[in-house]
Amino acid sequence: MVQPQWQLRSSQSIPTGFVDTVCNLSGLEDGHYAAQLLWLRGFRDSNKLEGFINCDAYQPTNPSSAFGQEIKRAIYRIQKARVNTEKVAIWGDFDADGITATSLLKEGLAEFLPHKEQLTSYIPNRFRESHGLNCQGIDNLKQWGANLIITCDTGSTNLNEIIYAKSLGIDLIITDHHTLPDHRPEVFSFLNPRQFAQTHPLYHLSGVAVAYKLIEALYLAFPHIPQNPLENLLDLVAIGLISDLVQLTGDCRYLAQKGIQQLQKQMENPTRPSVAYLLKLCKSKGDRPTDISFGIGPRINAISRIKGDASFCVELLTSKDEQRCQKLAEETNLVNTRRKLLQQRIAKEAVKKLQEIDLSTTGVIVLSDSQWDSGVLGLVANQIALEYARPTILLTTKDESFNHQSIDNLSSNSTFPNSTSINSNLKLARGSARSINNIDLYDLVKTQEKLLHRFGGHPYAAGLSLPVENIPIFTEAINQQLRKKIDVNLITPTLQIDLVVKVSELNKNLFSNLKILEPYGMGNPIPKLLIKNCCIKDLDYGKFRDKNGKTSQNKYVKFKIYDDSIAEEKGFPGIWWGHNKYELEENQFYDIVGEFDIDSHNNQHRFRLVDIRKANLDSHQLNQKIDKQNNLIDCRGKSLQKSELIGCNLLEECPKKWQQIQQEYYQATANSKKLALAYQANQNSAEKTWKNLVGIAKFLSKTNKIVTLEEVGKKLNISHQTLKLGLKTLSEIGFNYSFHGDNLQVNLTSSITISPDGNGKITEFLKAVAEEEFQKQYFCQVSIKTIQEMV
Repeated sequence: MVQPQWQLRSSQSIPTGFVDTVCNLSGLEDGHYAAQLLWLRGFRDSNKLEGFINCDAYQPTNPSSAFGQEIKRAIYRIQKARVNTEKVAIWGDFDADGITATSLLKEGLAEFLPHKEQLTSYIPNRFRESHGLNCQGIDNLKQWGANLIITCDTGSTNLNEIIYAKSLGIDLIITDHHTLPDHRPEVFSFLNPRQFAQTHPLYHLSGVAVAYKLIEALYLAFPHIPQNPLENLLDLVAIGLISDLVQLTGDCRYLAQKGIQQLQKQMENPTRPSVAYLLKLCKSKGDRPTDISFGIGPRINAISRIKGDASFCVELLTSKDEQRCQKLAEETNLVNTRRKLLQQRIAKEAVKKLQEIDLSTTGVIVLSDSQWDSGVLGLVANQIALEYARPTILLTTKDESFNHQSIDNLSSNSTFPNSTSINSNLKLARGSARSINNIDLYDLVKTQEKLLHRFGGHPYAAGLSLPVENIPIFTEAINQQLRKKIDVNLITPTLQIDLVVKVSELNKNLFSNLKILEPYGMGNPIPKLLIKNCCIKDLDYGKFRDKNGKTSQNKYVKFKIYDDSIAEEKGFPGIWWGHNKYELEENQFYDIVGEFDIDSHNNQHRFRLVDIRKANLDSHQLNQKIDKQNNLIDCRGKSLQKSELIGCNLLEECPKKWQQIQQEYYQATANSKKLALAYQANQNSAEKTWKNLVGIAKFLSKTNKIVTLEEVGKKLNISHQTLKLGLKTLSEIGFNYSFHGDNLQVNLTSSITISPDGNGKITEFLKAVAEEEFQKQYFCQVSIKTIQEMV
């Protein structure tokens, strides 16, 4: 296993106004952690920030405006099918995104197609058919009587199959999110957000989200027809979106947030019994994205990985029969258990095979076996790639009734370089590939297309098949190709660290701050926290037991974390999944990186360990706590040259809360620096602050000048929150103000008049300023000894 390189995000000074904005929008009393994360991740536009934090403030994109004529054509064709009582088939995919998309279309279209026998769904078999349209399936639907096929999460590049369906008199509406073909396919309607610019709010929609936009457009076009609210479909959208690992920005984030709200309702008043049963089996409440990513999503995905045929999952998600849903949910859970065991067995066998390989000369790991099941090879390949810092391809030569015209794990972006020249009796290997560190695996595999039967995918994941006899030469050739591009020994995985914290900071306030950024996903990953110089104690190793009391292979080690910020008896609980007790030393000091989590079983906070290193401490540090007195320098009210404070972090703005000093102190000591308290006691009366605010407003009105909120706040020495209260007070006495991004514009509408309401607002503002001044004076006068004790 290769140790990842830790990369601490650069510490930047966050404007006080931005912290106040985050607090106002989120309702957090102390939101500096959330503000720091948002700032470092580039979420700095206050206009967009409100919609990011609060989904009710986000303006979702109108599907008809975005997709234009394409979606109008889809609506027209579906309405025609409704009027003429035509038969409509939904063609989906077997992963969680495709299953939820199929279920959503089945429920959504049923609101507009009055006869139950008008609608059916088709999920291809993972082993026999794989992704995408195929001619045999189209024949089956034609025989059923289909006049219209609506795809979801698939179909964009199935050009031959589209032509075949058209020859049978079947119209096609493609809804998909995979790679676009070179030219628009000859279909009735083509809905694929990849047509938009990458900055478009719909660009990252997954298959289920595109399907939802189609149904949303139908609801907008014919609002009098549906009997059930559109919101009932949002839980399916959240499951598909989060399971498919798309970038959760724009409408994707909005739909995921709304979907989780709908998911949470299933535990109290279920409209989808199956989801309620799945959440119970996961021991989850449905209020966290992890309830999907580690719970419902893997269970749905497991069905096709183990059984090949995942069509019963559509029944699972759409049935209202509680007994049937319970039975199907329990079967899904059982299949997922089999998937875990199968994945663990193959992973163990793959690691054993790796011992026979010289990794110093290996750029791409290629392993094959005659007993491996193809359904889980992608999962295992991802594990191996992450642990050994090498792109990984796992192949099976096992006969699974494989159709030469299909391939497991092939995406809609597929090529068939030699499918016509392959002898149907030739034994094929098939499998999955996963990449790391921005190595474009798709391009790498494509260089060897002459050796392949079929392949497809994208830069980080691909599926492929090739003659078994070609495996050795393929392995050598693809390694040579990578060696031409990079030094394989320099491939090092990285672990991005977002925050440096102390054990005492692992509390409800930090958890609430981190929850503001949920749901996490690509472009907004789960924050990684670094705790330095902490001690691990109370080790407890175990394995999970299933509901029948049988011990599973899923192991873990639990422990308590201590550092110099907490009392000796108050260790914080931690867990390390998939590891053994002997991998940690009792009472040893470590630097640890992990995620701040909550245990759904007991609703207690815990630290989920991701990576660990022994702390670089000398014997003196091991036996003594950090000397806080020497790490704090009291410069309050003193005129010191900054050259005298080289090597120190400066706290130059007077704090209003203890947490602000604590955070600055921890950031300083984490970087082996001292903290200099360098703020001054500049006392202003509340009345003077009010007069200055009115004066600034008059000046801005007269000159038409535009300034930032931060500039005004600094000038008055008040917080963002109090400044906004002041602006509301100005509006009561004759001023108008408006925001343009972070900029402020003020106009005087008439002469200044102060009504009784205005007097009340002025009094409220004066009280707020006076309270801030009191807090500032306290932090300017409190003894350094008290500050040392508090930090």
